[in-house]
Amino acid sequence: MNISPETLSQINQDFEASSPQDILRWAAETYGDQLAVVTSFQPTGIVTLHMLSEIAPRTPVLTLDTELLFPETYALMDTVEQRFALNLIRVRPAQTVAQQAAAYGDALWERDPDQCCALRKVAPLDQALHGYGAWIAGLRRDQSEGRKVTPIVSWDARYQMVKLCPFATWTEDMIWTYLTAHELPYNALHDQQYTSIGCTHCTQPVSTGAFAGGTNDMRAGRWANRGKTECGLHVAPSA
Repeated sequence: MNISPETLSQINQDFEASSPQDILRWAAETYGDQLAVVTSFQPTGIVTLHMLSEIAPRTPVLTLDTELLFPETYALMDTVEQRFALNLIRVRPAQTVAQQAAAYGDALWERDPDQCCALRKVAPLDQALHGYGAWIAGLRRDQSEGRKVTPIVSWDARYQMVKLCPFATWTEDMIWTYLTAHELPYNALHDQQYTSIGCTHCTQPVSTGAFAGGTNDMRAGRWANRGKTECGLHVAPSA
């Protein structure tokens, strides 16, 4: 069900100084079994799942298994699923990697990463979100230039439902402080200078020198040396 711009504006105003726990509690109470979490098990996602385990532990958790993820990512999924007893749904593309190669050619991610993401991420999530009324994402304003105006609650035109970003106002330091305080697991690749972790072919570590030189984009290691900055999940569809 759509929400008026006026209502969204008021909700965002009310939540701007609220804790993520309060926002998650409101979401669970408002949407009940129509609420889903979508996570790729980045640090913000781990914090989200930990908080939700104490607020609404049976909330469906959707994760996109592109079949091209790092072994460390799959290991983390298994660890967190068991630790939090997640209601985890692993969403996979319609085609295997081999089937995609047969249809579109080998290494589509190199020739047309947008199409690869559309096939292995956007389309599968579109199908998986059918039937829900709201979804929770891990976007934060400090992650990149393109995310610096991320609202806490918005109407998602792509999926025709409410989208919540409870950690929009949090920083990377706040996330890691929480992770450390609660002794939560995280992807081992973060200890190897991977600041944001996606598929193996489209993710690389980011040197500390890049940040010292003025680059503070936490997603700089994704689709490096390309004009691409997002996989498409958080981009409004073309009119």
